[in-house]
Amino acid sequence: MGDDEQLRDIAEKLALILAQGGMQKTTARVMTSLLFSQQETMTATDLCEKLQVSSGAVSGAVKQLTQSGLLERVPAPGSRRDHYRFPDGAWARLMSQQNQMLATMGEVAEQGLAAAGDSSTPAGRRLAEMGDFYTFMLRELPPLIDRWRTDFTARREAD
Repeated sequence: MGDDEQLRDIAEKLALILAQGGMQKTTARVMTSLLFSQQETMTATDLCEKLQVSSGAVSGAVKQLTQSGLLERVPAPGSRRDHYRFPDGAWARLMSQQNQMLATMGEVAEQGLAAAGDSSTPAGRRLAEMGDFYTFMLRELPPLIDRWRTDFTARREAD
């Protein structure tokens, strides 16, 4: 099996895993196509042809992935078509966006615990655990991402 064929097979495997985890199937396939592509950029037409899906399906996937930061539109000199790529730093940016969700989940847990009375009730016990978890994650995740960025930058500069 050639390198391109192996990359395509691995991309499809990851797309299936992401779809099983709740991502729209075409969105997952567009994302993994760009992630595993040996090309720097691809057009919507390229994606339609490669994935054998409609332009409407690719358009919806592109919109969703662009909003989440897992895809970016880039200029292509001499081309009137939009070109897309999987951006550098996408994983850290995606995880950083989760900080707001972590904060919201923690706030809801606090509100629920206040309504439940205290942690001695069944709901209170569960909500206290939820609050502790999200408070911990919100405290630990941002510095962890920062450490990764520092480490990644140092390794990239060393190469």
